[in-house]
Amino acid sequence: MSSVPTREVAKRVFAREFNDATYTFKESDDDRAPVYVLLPTGESANRIFVVGTLTETQDVGEDSEYWQGRIVDPNGDTYFTYAGQYQPEAASMLRELEPPAYVAVVGKPRTYETDEGDVNVSIRPESITEVGEAVRDRWVVETAERTLDRIQTFEESEHDEYVQMARDEYDLPTENYRRAAVEALESLEEETAEPAP
Repeated sequence: MSSVPTREVAKRVFAREFNDATYTFKESDDDRAPVYVLLPTGESANRIFVVGTLTETQDVGEDSEYWQGRIVDPNGDTYFTYAGQYQPEAASMLRELEPPAYVAVVGKPRTYETDEGDVNVSIRPESITEVGEAVRDRWVVETAERTLDRIQTFEESEHDEYVQMARDEYDLPTENYRRAAVEALESLEEETAEPAP
């Protein structure tokens, strides 16, 4: 067996749930141990995969380039992604892309506490790729399915460690995320129902 660390599977999650995922933890005391966010539906995520509409980019860096991207999912909820000198490819994508554009982002969830004590969640991108509508639509369907599966596990499981942790850490109704999944699917149906101009 090689000791090369394998990359964690990137979890698909709508922005409504991602932005509520404010609790982070490590599985060990090792300094280099991966940091996970706990999704309110009871799953841990070290990496996430999102597809949405890049609506805005801006360089928010002071001394060097540090790009912020605003990505909107089909429900109108927003992910923020930040890329600087340590994510050069993602930063150059944010610099060069012309919003609005569909993008696929794989990255690490990051949380930070504001001066007011709120916790904000953002994505530190490993990659940002411009994609077409078909890729976005497929992501919506798959993300809705995964979300509904997580909710079912959350509601039925008595012994799942992450479900228990989510019940302890969050007081959030899973109905919010079920509605996000259903609304996202409905938005696709509306798009296909609209006659082409």
